[in-house]
Amino acid sequence: MSEVIIFNAGGQQVLGTVTVRHAAGMLYRRVALVHEPEPGMTFGPYPLPRSVVLVRWIYTAWVYETRRQPVCSRTAILRRDHYRCAYCWQTGTTMDHILPKSRGGSTSWINCVAACQECNGLKADKTPAEAGMRLDIHPQAPLASQLVPRRYR
Repeated sequence: MSEVIIFNAGGQQVLGTVTVRHAAGMLYRRVALVHEPEPGMTFGPYPLPRSVVLVRWIYTAWVYETRRQPVCSRTAILRRDHYRCAYCWQTGTTMDHILPKSRGGSTSWINCVAACQECNGLKADKTPAEAGMRLDIHPQAPLASQLVPRRYR
């Protein structure tokens, strides 16, 4: 067993999972109680948990907010595309409109990609086909949780 399920106070809403070590720390700090123990296994004075329940209620609007479609912005586009140019796969630092804004293209999840300065300049005010450039990704709208930097996940 490597993960322990965390329930909000009341034991009905699942918040996520943590490692056994993290759960042990939560029990030691008394911010959680064992909800369902692993049969016949203990560590110190505590039964080894399969799940824990928090002692205090945690407001969880953020859980639902991460399931909504986020606002399309330059930073969000770069995060979605992992800072990689959609044309040459070098480091992407700019946002490119597939159908240029001057031709009626909008700033939307399906019309924008990350691009390096060189490719963005070469493409200029053309479509990728007109510029002779191959678009290597199929842009789509992400969930907000997919845009959170990895160090915060």
